[in-house]
Parts: sequence; C-alpha cells; structure tokens
Amino acid sequence: MNDQASFDDHPGRVLATFAAQLDFDAIPADVVERTVNLYVDWIGSALAGKGARPVETIAAFARQAGGAFGAGGPSEVLIDRTRTTPYFAAMVNGAASHFAEQDDVHNGSVFHPATVVFPVALALAQAKRLSGRDLIVAAVAGYEVGIRIGEFLGRSHYKVFHTTGTAGTVAAAATAGRLLGLSPSQMLDAFGSAGTQASGLWEFLRDAADSKQLHTAMAAANGLMAAQLAADGFKGATRILDGDKGMAAGMSSDADPTRLTDRLGTRWATAETSFKYHAACRHTHPAADALLAVIRQYALAPEQIASVTAHVHQGALDVLGAVVVPRTVHQAKFNMGTVLGLVAHHGYAGVTEFEQNFSADAIAAFRDTVRMAFDDEVDRAYPARWIGKVTVTTHDGRTLTGRVDEPKGDPGNTLSRDELAAKLRRLAAFSGAASDDEASHILDRAWHVVSQETVGDVFAVASREAGGGSAQRAEKAARAAA
Repeated sequence: MNDQASFDDHPGRVLATFAAQLDFDAIPADVVERTVNLYVDWIGSALAGKGARPVETIAAFARQAGGAFGAGGPSEVLIDRTRTTPYFAAMVNGAASHFAEQDDVHNGSVFHPATVVFPVALALAQAKRLSGRDLIVAAVAGYEVGIRIGEFLGRSHYKVFHTTGTAGTVAAAATAGRLLGLSPSQMLDAFGSAGTQASGLWEFLRDAADSKQLHTAMAAANGLMAAQLAADGFKGATRILDGDKGMAAGMSSDADPTRLTDRLGTRWATAETSFKYHAACRHTHPAADALLAVIRQYALAPEQIASVTAHVHQGALDVLGAVVVPRTVHQAKFNMGTVLGLVAHHGYAGVTEFEQNFSADAIAAFRDTVRMAFDDEVDRAYPARWIGKVTVTTHDGRTLTGRVDEPKGDPGNTLSRDELAAKLRRLAAFSGAASDDEASHILDRAWHVVSQETVGDVFAVASREAGGGSAQRAEKAARAAA
C-alpha cells in the first residue's frame, strides 16, 4: 500500500484497520447498551448448551486434546464452570451457545454473531485480565466485521454455506485481534489466516448431523488462533476476502465488495442485530409470529385450523426444505410445520416445548397441514427485512391472512431487558446450568460489564456466595497464567 488510492481499493485492509483501531469512545452509547444486551443474551444461550450431546462431545475432545480443564486455566467454560486455555474455552462456549437456537441473528447478513464473537471476547478478556470496556470494544469489532463479510458474500453463499461458520471465523479473528492489540497489518494477516480456515456447509441438515455446533466451535477457536498467530508474525493472505482465489471467488457468485466498508464507523451494524424469541431457525420466526397474530385475532384453537400456508423467501425454502419429517429435536427446529404446530398449540416454540412435544401426535398432525410457498414480496425484502405472511384455512371454510413486518426480537420489535433476563433464566433452568439465584448474580454482573475493571468469571459472585473457594482459586490461577 503506497498511496490512498491503493488503500481505498483494498476493502479488506480498510476493514482490518477499522477493527484494529476501534476505540470505546468512538462507539455510540446506544450501541454500547445494545452490545451489553447481546452479551447477556449470549450467556443464556451458552448456558443452554450444558448436557447437549454434540456440545459435550466437543468438550470431551477439548479435554482429551490437552485443554487442561479444571481450576488451572485462565478462561471459563460456562457449561461446567471449569477453566482452560482461551482456545479451548472459545471452542466449547462457541459450540454450547449455538445449540438451543436462541442466539442472536443479523438479518441482512443471515449471520449469528454472538456465538462466535463472545466466546472469544470472554476467553481472552479473562486470560489477559482486561476490562469490560475492552470486551465490549472487541465484540463490536467482531460484529461489524462479521456482518459486513456476510453481506459481502451474499445470498448465493448462504444457499450452500453456513455463514456463521465462514464469516464467523473472520469475525472471531477481529474480536481476538482487537483484544491482542494487533496493528492494522497484523489484523489483516489474522483475517487471511481466518479466511483460509473458514468453513461450514448446510448438508448436515439433511440427515440430522451435529455439524452446526462444530461450525461455531471451530469458527471461534480458529479465529482466535489466527489472531494469536498474527501477533507472533505469522503472515496471512492479504486479499483473502476479495482476491482471485479468496473467499468470494470460491464461495459466492454475487459478492459485492462495497458491502465490506458500507458506512464503516457511522452505520453500526451491531445495533441492527435481532434477538431470537422462538428456539428455532430464524427463517421460521416470521411465519410463526404471523400465525400467532391470526390465532389471537380470531381466537382460534389449533383444532379449528385445516391448513396453513407460510409465504416465504427463497432462503427459507433452501434451508427449511431439507427437513420434511424431523427425527431429532434439533432437526425439528428447522421444520416449518413443527414450529407452527408448537406455536398453534402452546403459543410459543421454546426449548421446553421442543423437547417435550416436537414429535407428539398433535404436533405431527398439524405439521402435515403446513406448506411453504415462495412469495415475491417477501423474497424481494429479504434479507434486509424478514416479512412474515401466512394464509390460514379453517375447517368451517374461512380463509384468514396474517402478516408481521418485524418479527419479535427485531430492533423495531425488540426484547426488553426484563424479557432478556427471563430468557436467560429460562435457558439456565432448561439445561440445569445455573439455579435461579445464580442466574440473578450472573445477570447483575453481566448488565454491569462495562464498569468492570477486570472481566472475571461469569459465575464468580454466585460461587463465592455459595461458600466455595473455587472462584478465588480461579482468580489466582488466571493472574498466574497472565
């Protein structure tokens, strides 16, 4: 890079420089507040992964691979309160927080930022004894980078690739790089090493494979590794995003490089991120909310409904169409009929509703009355807006329609802090990861993360008040490791 023109022609370098130099004071207060809310929301999702077979399998691998789990590592594993290296903590927490399908999503990029960003931010902030402000800055850097890369790669990418695994690897590198204090050129190296490891294919949905948690586990861990390598002088491809043999060349047919730097520093994509209300694939949420609107407006019982047509965008057909008769709870979360059946019968498709009812006779019968139909208006709005439209036919011959323009959880129809707190409590209780009293302590610390001079354990206060000495021992271990 010898002049400004060459700099401007290299959007990856511009994005890397932004991530490396982002300062807390440059982030608007409302974006900081939103990021704190996203952090709290992520903790709930991470706790919900405790006991899940795919998550526990990845955790067992991490232990066997030399993760030094126990009280001696600097970084916390939320599902079992052990400590390990940042790499393995990011891996396990990344897997855990993508299991319950309750982690956040950015509509325009179709990317789940929290599950790859916060595992890295928490692990390194704990290991390096950094502040809550440092954690938030790094998280914003990761969100802004990952969202823009997801938008850059476009709809063709998402048709085959799980964007959270691909763009998420670079987002994790940006997060780690900011906490490690990388220079702009080192950050670009980190992007290169992350991008060459970026992976994640949708094929797993067809046979209920466990790959989705592997995608986020490795995106978080590999992104962190890429940044640590760059800090030690390891060189990465400088045009990994838009080069002739880079990510877009191999993974997209509609990539738009202008999206990489779109209003960088003035448009805060972090604040555009949505919370997930239902514990299902986000592609089901607009139709679920539209069906709920019809049920409430006309006081319908599920037995009165003869059929439902969900009017959807092509992306929903691509992802949800692979699952016809779900065989597992996780696969059921990617089946439109099951989600709408749970909503019709229970008013909500939450983690407990899925676990207890996804294969119940009444839900299966309702599932078979649901079909998806391509809708041009919905498709043209997507992915910037996720419109929900349904047509409901009743057994007495009525045809009823429902529509939502902002599903619950979107920025214009967001979850309040009380709702986010209730969600965390619900997810912690679901998995048994924390008692209600412990959840109260976790929430109190998390809401005030910005004021923390040193990011300690998520469970620190709860453990101390429970009478154990593990929190104090862990804090000493973290200081020694740093």
